[in-house]
Amino acid sequence: MSTASKPADPDDGAAGLEQLVCCDDFHEAAKARLAPMVYDYYRSGALREWTLAENERAWNRWVFCRRSLVGVADIDLSTTVLGQRLSLPVLVAPTAFHRLADPAGEVATARAAAAIGTTMVASTLATVRLEDIAATGVPRWFQLYVFADRGLTRELVHRAVAAGYTALVPTIDTPTVGIRYADQRNRFVLPPGLEMANVIHALDPELAESGSALRAFSEQFDQSLTWRDIEWLAGLSELPIVPKGVTHPDDARAALAVGAAGVIVSNHGGRQLDGEPGTADVLPEVVDVVGDAGVVLVDGGIRSGTDVVKARALGAAAVLVGRPVLWALAAGGQAGVERMFTLLRDEVADTLRQLGVPRLDDVGPGTVRRAGSSSS
Repeated sequence: MSTASKPADPDDGAAGLEQLVCCDDFHEAAKARLAPMVYDYYRSGALREWTLAENERAWNRWVFCRRSLVGVADIDLSTTVLGQRLSLPVLVAPTAFHRLADPAGEVATARAAAAIGTTMVASTLATVRLEDIAATGVPRWFQLYVFADRGLTRELVHRAVAAGYTALVPTIDTPTVGIRYADQRNRFVLPPGLEMANVIHALDPELAESGSALRAFSEQFDQSLTWRDIEWLAGLSELPIVPKGVTHPDDARAALAVGAAGVIVSNHGGRQLDGEPGTADVLPEVVDVVGDAGVVLVDGGIRSGTDVVKARALGAAAVLVGRPVLWALAAGGQAGVERMFTLLRDEVADTLRQLGVPRLDDVGPGTVRRAGSSSS
């Protein structure tokens, strides 16, 4: 058996996908198909995984303020983020190693995002080249790490510019890869035939060939990184910079001070520092700091259309989803990702109708309140 996935059920396919109606269903389908080592790599969080679970719990601490007798025959979910018109306020978050879930990997994910009409944030840790993702025509941003080898960082930026990526998303919450017990128990390695396609040429060949490419990769992170380095990164191209991994309002201020176009509120899906708050809890503070000076996006624990609308009400221009994309990719390849996004779009539309808010752009602070607090 491959370390990537279990043999497919011959009855799987479009008919099987029709039985999957929410993110949890895709999760269960993926769990049944993925090898345990791969499933654990995608699912797990840092240490005791408190923050991993808190990300989902945090969205439940906000409740809706419904309005009735509002015309909702026509619902508009579209929005604009950094000049890109999206059919719904949900982007593909940068996640690693999509070919562990499906042979076409990130190419399948990109084609699905393009079909839905949203943006894919491609990961440095993709198992296909960033140019192959670009060839699908998907609207695209590029996530990258800043390496001690600035030549490698510069090379990746120049490749992204040449391939038509329209924003750079430096991940700032990863001085080193967080400790994840599941990966330690499983001794996670990439199986033969899969590689970190964008950086394989810069890795220690001996480590890469042994399957320990992730360790080789993480050893190249610049642990002395400061906001001045993000300013340096911004100077490498004319692409807008949107740092990912902001959970403190002072970091949002610092990002704007070095010329960032906005920030992504994120704790790396609970995979780095266990004990951080859920992103829904810190989002309002970051939004207050950024104001009209930039765009704010958020990821972490988004599992339904109600979560998406709550994020919008708390000030996020859009959300990013990571694990649900991986579950959908494992469950049904490109078709699975398209169906997951279609269902999420339907849930957002239904939430707006139930709320009495026909346009996404009309969702605002009055749409939600803290659970247990009195309404005005």
